Amino acid sequence: MEDQDLESFRTQLEGLRQEILGESEGTLHDMQEESTLYPDPNDRAAMETEHITVLRIRDRERKLLGKIEEALEHIENGSFGSCRKCGEKIGVERLRIRPVTTYCIACKEEQEAGESRN
Repeated sequence: MEDQDLESFRTQLEGLRQEILGESEGTLHDMQEESTLYPDPNDRAAMETEHITVLRIRDRERKLLGKIEEALEHIENGSFGSCRKCGEKIGVERLRIRPVTTYCIACKEEQEAGESRN
């Protein structure tokens, strides 16, 4: 993979990491402020339901953050873009769509086929 591609992926991943971290900080701040604003039990229940939804989203983002960190480590050690299973290069187009992917298309399809059989 060319250096300019690697730098582009690094920039994209770092930007996504910053976006996720910023949103999580905002969520914590908002939840702390809102907890005292709803003395009515119905309003408070609605707020808590919304908080649960937001926390689920943040949990998914936390998992994505781990994948982003892993991808950045792979860029640093020179293994970015190699399939975890077969070792072949993952296509640049696939990486542009999902830069945290660790499998080539063939191995990912094989993995998903195995999961659907179980």
